Amino acid sequence: MNNRLFALATSSIGRKALMALTGLGLIGFLVVHLAGNLTLLAGSDGAAFNSYARTIESNPLLPLAEVGLAALFLAHIVLGIRQAAGNREARPVGYRQFQSHGNRKVSTSSMLVTGLIVLVFLVVHISDFRLAARHPQGLAYMVHERMRQPLGAAVYLLGVGALGVHLWHAFQSLFQSLGLRHPRYSPLIDKAGRGLAVLLALGFAVLPVYTWVASPAKAAAKAPAESTSSAVSGPHDSSPAAATPSVTKEPR
Repeated sequence: MNNRLFALATSSIGRKALMALTGLGLIGFLVVHLAGNLTLLAGSDGAAFNSYARTIESNPLLPLAEVGLAALFLAHIVLGIRQAAGNREARPVGYRQFQSHGNRKVSTSSMLVTGLIVLVFLVVHISDFRLAARHPQGLAYMVHERMRQPLGAAVYLLGVGALGVHLWHAFQSLFQSLGLRHPRYSPLIDKAGRGLAVLLALGFAVLPVYTWVASPAKAAAKAPAESTSSAVSGPHDSSPAAATPSVTKEPR
């Protein structure tokens, strides 16, 4: 029995099924992760996002969840690379880049490339926000400061853009790998997969865009407040004459 399961898992069909299942688990994680990230939009002070981050970090099961998530990513990456290598060996004659072959599209042929871009982005993302020392003002402050930097925003947008292109084909592909596609409902699966890819990519892309729009607005709102505070406190004369009280001598 164990030998049969091992043979199935190591076969081409078994590897495709495992890659589909790990991909489905990662899609579920992305949906939950996006829902948490969108709490950054709940208030200008980032209190909602910081509270969300503290809730997760205080969970005793977090290390176990991180190990499981890392295993999902690693398994999906290894299976994806093996699948791409197998496809190349089965198709020894190279095909022209960005050219359609039958139903093959750019999103299909670029699965490995976009997957590697997402992997590099993931490493940078973890380094920026999970491994870096926590700022006293909280994780929301760190995210805003990182997204305000042109390079940080560009890397983030490139990563989520590659993720969207990857998911454009991946969602429908996982149904095919699991043998769940049917001519009757395959068009619905394709539309749902494309819609999910667009929603996730745009949802994550909102964060740097919001930071770029909100930061000037905060600065503009802060300036009148400071000027009002100065006006209420009154002018301050720093001249020595004003600082030294006058003394009136009484006649003796």
